[in-house]
Amino acid sequence: MPSSPAYSSAFLIAGTHSGCGKTTVSLGLMAALQANGHKVQPFKCGPDFIDPTLHEKITGRISRNLDIRMCGAEFVRHTFNTHAASADIAIVEGVMGMFDGAGASSASLAKLLGLPVALVLDISSCAESAAAILKGFEGLDPACNLKAVILNRVGSQRHLELAKKAIETHCKAEVIGALSRDFTLKLKNRHLGLQMGHETNLERDDIDRLAGNVSSGIDLARLLEITRLKSIQRDDYTENNPQAWEIPANKRIKIAVARDEAFCFQYQDNIDILCRAGAEIVFFSPLFDKALPENIKGVWLGGGYPELYAQKLSGNTTMREAVKTWAEAGGVIYAECGGLMYLCTGIETNGSFFPMAGVFPAKAIMQKKLVSLGYRDTRLTMDSILGPKGALLHGHEFHYSTVDEMPSDIARIYDKRQGYAYKNVLASYIHLHFGQTPEAAEAFVRQCEFSF
Repeated sequence: MPSSPAYSSAFLIAGTHSGCGKTTVSLGLMAALQANGHKVQPFKCGPDFIDPTLHEKITGRISRNLDIRMCGAEFVRHTFNTHAASADIAIVEGVMGMFDGAGASSASLAKLLGLPVALVLDISSCAESAAAILKGFEGLDPACNLKAVILNRVGSQRHLELAKKAIETHCKAEVIGALSRDFTLKLKNRHLGLQMGHETNLERDDIDRLAGNVSSGIDLARLLEITRLKSIQRDDYTENNPQAWEIPANKRIKIAVARDEAFCFQYQDNIDILCRAGAEIVFFSPLFDKALPENIKGVWLGGGYPELYAQKLSGNTTMREAVKTWAEAGGVIYAECGGLMYLCTGIETNGSFFPMAGVFPAKAIMQKKLVSLGYRDTRLTMDSILGPKGALLHGHEFHYSTVDEMPSDIARIYDKRQGYAYKNVLASYIHLHFGQTPEAAEAFVRQCEFSF
């Protein structure tokens, strides 16, 4: 890794609130700067799985999550510096409103990384009052470097002139662009948010049109000028086990990771940390493959949308039986959220029941409203495939389903949330991130190595 990142401009795109157009503006800036020949490295503030896939769709580069609360400040700083080093522009899409989330907020992340902020301000229902909103954001935390503002959903030239003049009179941040209320990006929604990048209806023509609209509405040259970084904080993060990258192929532990339309929630950093711990990752599809990959030592079933593909998952009986047989034979399986649902007896959704792998004797039931959302810290109450009793794990939970009461002979091994253990299987609703706990990834790989 270079001693200091090679990028010349970096900034965080914040919003006044959720729904102000932050994602659309972020994608538009990425597309426009890419079209101008820049190498753009995207990032996402927070634990979101979906927006990073849209970033990748636009830039062709993996977008990394930067989450202080879940991953820890050191890992966040390391991740940003490492992956921004190969680009000349780094763009971080914020989360919710700029100050929402306290220590995990966009503002906190910008301060940690020393990034200037470009604020997306929706003025569809105001004009001169936009200055009061912006002045409040500037004054709430003066240590946050709010450099630029992008006015979104502008109704007319007169509307723009009124808002811009008020901002120039009363505020410090510079208006570097405006987008009309006719500027929209049609991205489909569903119960967990927007569609993933691989599913979205965004085609090349849509991306080119997006880039063109942003280029005409935002002063890109000025944006890059006022967000140019003069100095980079020294990255003093030490990799947990850098020598693991040198483990020869024939010594690595082959772990099968589910990846398809039904299982698409994975942090790339978790995959990287598993590789540093000595894993060889092979992907498989519970939707389409008829058997688990050959010569594997462990299985990882992440989250996603098994409820949307329940009929197809259920119809793939040979895979369901393979997973069940693997578990009963003592094979290692780690599953989270959608993976937990797949390991249940079945999924009940829209009045129908679809049989699943049946490792756990309880069914998953889709609800009409959000069941749980938030960060989760939990300790292991007994030794497990992720480490010894007392080990602390960090993650995030977001789901619309519940699981029937498990029989008492299924062990509960998380102290604050239900983590279910059966033989060498561990499953829960929590999406874990190993940024603060690479030792959990190492424990998982070692357990896979010696399970058979």
